[in-house]
Amino acid sequence: MKVKIRKGDKVEVINGRTQDKGKRGEVMRVLPETGRVVVQGVNIHKKHQRQIQTQGRTMAPGIIEFEMPVHISNVMVVCPKCDEPTRLSFQRQGKQVDRVCKKCGAIIE
Repeated sequence: MKVKIRKGDKVEVINGRTQDKGKRGEVMRVLPETGRVVVQGVNIHKKHQRQIQTQGRTMAPGIIEFEMPVHISNVMVVCPKCDEPTRLSFQRQGKQVDRVCKKCGAIIE
């Protein structure tokens, strides 16, 4: 699956859980084989972790919060120039391929 979203992009959640809809965050990881992305501060889950020992180190017990993946169709890239969620197109210049904002025409890097 070809993915237009890359690690480090600023995205906005446009669909999904009510408490996450409208939130913006940076893409921490892209999982192209499952079609999902991990966005900072979005889709937070809690895990109750007990104390364990691994390789001489002890992990502290408690409740750990971490981000779970969100489907790519539920997020849109935010254009840095017009600061709005937008679709992307590709523009070729020789061997270089740039991602371009459909609303304002700015090149997104």
